[in-house]
Amino acid sequence: VQLQASGGGLVQPGGSLRLSCTASRGTFSNYFAGWFRHTPGKEREFVAAINWRLGIPYYADSVKGRFTVSGDAAKNTLYLQMNSLKPEDTAVYYCGATGSYYGDYTTYTYWGQGTQVTVSS
Repeated sequence: VQLQASGGGLVQPGGSLRLSCTASRGTFSNYFAGWFRHTPGKEREFVAAINWRLGIPYYADSVKGRFTVSGDAAKNTLYLQMNSLKPEDTAVYYCGATGSYYGDYTTYTYWGQGTQVTVSS
């Protein structure tokens, strides 16, 4: 499976962005598909994930109520709608596929290349 992430950019605090992650040469299948983020000096952090087969979403407490994860099986694409963005959301965001546990990045097999999100005025 190859993953292509897009949608990052520079946005002011309070703004919105939508990240996309499209799978090719395979699908998200029946596992977890998720978003993680990384900032220098920190470990990769869980943001949100979805059970691809059941459509059940999971969120980190820090983004609950602001971010929405979703998937479109017909387009083989994972989304992350990010609203009310804060400076602390600044990071490189990675999409992952075929995770066996939604919140543990070590269980994900495939990764996108990462997309930078910068929240700053």
